[in-house]
Amino acid sequence: MERPAWAPRSIDISVPSVSRIYDYYLGGSHNFEVDREAARKAMEFLPGLPKIMQANRAFMRRAVRYAAAEGITQFLDIGSGIPTFGNVHEIAQETRPGARVVYVDHDPVAVAHSRAVLAGNADADVVAADLRKPREILAAPEVQRLLDLDRPVALLLVAILHFVEDADDPCAVVAELGAALAPGSLLVLTHASYEGIPLPAERTDGLVDVYKDIRNPLIMRSREEIARFFEGYDMVEPGLVPMARWRPETAPEDEDPYAFSGFAGVGRTS
Repeated sequence: MERPAWAPRSIDISVPSVSRIYDYYLGGSHNFEVDREAARKAMEFLPGLPKIMQANRAFMRRAVRYAAAEGITQFLDIGSGIPTFGNVHEIAQETRPGARVVYVDHDPVAVAHSRAVLAGNADADVVAADLRKPREILAAPEVQRLLDLDRPVALLLVAILHFVEDADDPCAVVAELGAALAPGSLLVLTHASYEGIPLPAERTDGLVDVYKDIRNPLIMRSREEIARFFEGYDMVEPGLVPMARWRPETAPEDEDPYAFSGFAGVGRTS
């Protein structure tokens, strides 16, 4: 298998990666045949996966615009993935020139490509770190340099928590990150769930098995379980809802049924 110039030497290109599979769903070019194969297998069970990812990205952009309109100029995007059109820094800096953005990912391709995209942007940077180690993220020099944690920050955990198993206590991770944020900060979150998927649960179980096979378990949580991540936050209207129903810019009834899979919400620290 030939290694493209953009692929860091350190990565094993024979093993699929969640962020490169996501890149494939979004029509990106930073993925390998092994990622495309896993993605196609997953789509056999859930053909609407690309639509779900598009709805996820569209929610993220609306949430970033909302945060910027509320006066927030600092963004910490954990599990940011491989940059595609309409990234957090593009939306935030277009709405609020000078807005500062730090991306965090543990996938070497995502980090390398983010560095390339952000070259020359003094107000944005990327950290190679794992969500499950919040202390390391908060202590990272890029976070220390760009973000003032005494002022409000928008913390983005978009399509990442469903890859954190219960054994790793995702609620404690989110609580630790939240405790470091100033009052008036926002938590922006999306999460996969069986609820809302326009297919029987057993079909979706096939998708879950694909992710288990590539050693990246996909943890489907109920709305009630996802709501626990927002304990201690005041929910921004309309609350924790299917992605396409969070402050939509077009009529939700015009949306693909898959756009209502999983949940999205924004909470504010008081």
